[in-house]
Amino acid sequence: MTTRREFLKISGTGIFVMFTVDITELLARRTIQGRGYPTDLNAYLRIGEDGRITLFTGKIEMGQGVHTSLPQMLAEELDVPLDLVDPVMGDTALCPWDMGFFGSMSTPYFGPPLRKAAAEAKAVLKELAAERLGVPASRLSTRDGTVFDAQNPSAKVTYAALAQGRRIERAVSGEAPPDARSAYTVSGVPTTRRDAVQKVTGQAKYAADIRLPGMMYAKILRPSAHGSTLVSADTSRAEAVEGVTVVRDGDLVAVLHQAPDVAESALRLVDARWQQPTEGPSEATVHAYLEGNAPEPRVITESGDLAAGRAAAKVVRDSVYRTPYWAHAPMEPHAALAQVEGGKATVWASTQNPFTLQNEVARTLGMQPENVRVITPFVGGGFGGKTNNRQAVEAARLAKGAGRPVQVSWTRKEEFFYDTFNPASIIKVTSGVDAAGKITLWDYANLHGGERASTPVYSLPNHRVTSQGGWGGQGPRYHPLSVGPWRGPGANMNHFAMESQIEIMAQAAGMDPVSFRMANLTEERMKRVLRAAADAFGHAWKPAPSGDGVGLALGTDAGTWVAIMAKVRVDRTTGRVAVERLVCAQDMGEIINPEGARIQMEGGMTQALGHTLAEEIHFDKGAIREQNFDGYSMPRFSWVPEMETVLVENPEIGPKGGGEPATVVVAAVVANAVHDAIGVRLYELPLTAERVKAGMR
Repeated sequence: MTTRREFLKISGTGIFVMFTVDITELLARRTIQGRGYPTDLNAYLRIGEDGRITLFTGKIEMGQGVHTSLPQMLAEELDVPLDLVDPVMGDTALCPWDMGFFGSMSTPYFGPPLRKAAAEAKAVLKELAAERLGVPASRLSTRDGTVFDAQNPSAKVTYAALAQGRRIERAVSGEAPPDARSAYTVSGVPTTRRDAVQKVTGQAKYAADIRLPGMMYAKILRPSAHGSTLVSADTSRAEAVEGVTVVRDGDLVAVLHQAPDVAESALRLVDARWQQPTEGPSEATVHAYLEGNAPEPRVITESGDLAAGRAAAKVVRDSVYRTPYWAHAPMEPHAALAQVEGGKATVWASTQNPFTLQNEVARTLGMQPENVRVITPFVGGGFGGKTNNRQAVEAARLAKGAGRPVQVSWTRKEEFFYDTFNPASIIKVTSGVDAAGKITLWDYANLHGGERASTPVYSLPNHRVTSQGGWGGQGPRYHPLSVGPWRGPGANMNHFAMESQIEIMAQAAGMDPVSFRMANLTEERMKRVLRAAADAFGHAWKPAPSGDGVGLALGTDAGTWVAIMAKVRVDRTTGRVAVERLVCAQDMGEIINPEGARIQMEGGMTQALGHTLAEEIHFDKGAIREQNFDGYSMPRFSWVPEMETVLVENPEIGPKGGGEPATVVVAAVVANAVHDAIGVRLYELPLTAERVKAGMR
């Protein structure tokens, strides 16, 4: 952690608003791994002597839009134009500690304390202006970066003048109240993303774009299958290539050169022998493997009496749902540049969690964390996969061994091989419904998928939900491949199973999808979202299968409530599913940037079409078959349907997650629409043409 003295040394002069106590009430109630924001001195913001405002956050920008929405929140509280705010993101030397970006939690977690810091900054500015203008601070107002006397507007002073040539440090007390929401003119206003021009013109810098004098490119010796052991590696031919440096650090063998193509050619000269695994599951046998290697179940929620619920049911249905491994497949492969000198290390990395990486590099190099600085440029997509920082640790090890800056940029093949996959899972559901259309029984067991979003949104008097393993914690002990968070981890699988099973119950009750859900919901917030989606969809719903090819799914994730409806067309000859229309309504609390929220919803739905219709990792005994996008099917422009987004305003509860909730319900809504179209219920993802044809047979 950078010390207060070091921070002030490198950040210049101006007015600094810092904090010395944990003022984040939200995080005090709900923290990641028991941690909130830190209690040591770090700055949230700096008001410079040029009048510009610097926002410091440990969050990163990888497409979610916080490069725009967080400055909107700060500009609103400080009463300055948005274009005066410059965000500094993911720099461990300048930014307050943060757990990292995942779970659609950037704005919900960092936004409230940022607002408090901004409110405190405005109070500080008024105090300074009161001294300058000789009037009580209570008479002062702010507008457009200026403090003025409300009774004599000509008496005024700019923020820049107050900060000129001075270093003023103030700690956040949390006592200054933020502005009333009714007065907002920046926050809540649709705003074009501030990083858009940089990205479409190629000006934006990513980790692989960073250059240092004398840096070398690394190409690393890789096995062909997970679980392989390096028996020997003869590097003599590679070492004979002019300008090549070979670094061996335990299991890490790399060829370095100032030209990446020369390093790659030299790597092919290494004569390596591997001992590869001779047994292990494949994608065809993995579900049986997982079921046979599941830990003991853990109860997530339960109430009532399952036996009584079964007895009260008119119809009982048992179902088993399965999902495969999915890759994150970001546009930007993992990359990092590391420099180690003078007992300190600096790493420019494509990462979602720079402070975690700081500790990883420090531990690997035998340094104290304060001697490691991680700088995060723009990140070209992560979806949970860039919480695994293998490439950055590799770069740090090689830079130390070579004594020069080293860049590691994974190829697409390396990206697929070393990805932490969304876990394959099995979900078993037994449910029952009575003659009145009420769900009386819900017995739900998730094996290896993760518990997130597994608690039902419906009123279920007799229910039990259990979890056995997942994407973290116990998960890696049981999965044959490395698993980790994948956008909405666990929520994708759980919503696919839950909302498919709810549709089965609706059919058993002879009710249409909307009426059945309304009859089993008591949460008014969810009902309001469902009504909003139904009004926008504009369909006369009938009991399924109606032949119309329409579907419905509800969900909750990241504090957001979502309802989605779909229209699909199924080719009965080929089995191909085409999604023609999606309507998604979300209650995500207070909406900071409506334009950004809609973009996130559309992006989430588009991405989810991939794992719904095509994405699946094929493997055998640790070898991954997919090595690039020619073998791993991603959503194409031709797949993208007509989309409509509905923002259900609920500002009283503050901002919630916006990007992942739309993602996690798409598989369920498409599966339900396919059933409505052709009367075939599919229980396994992806919904490929082959599975549809098999279902019709």
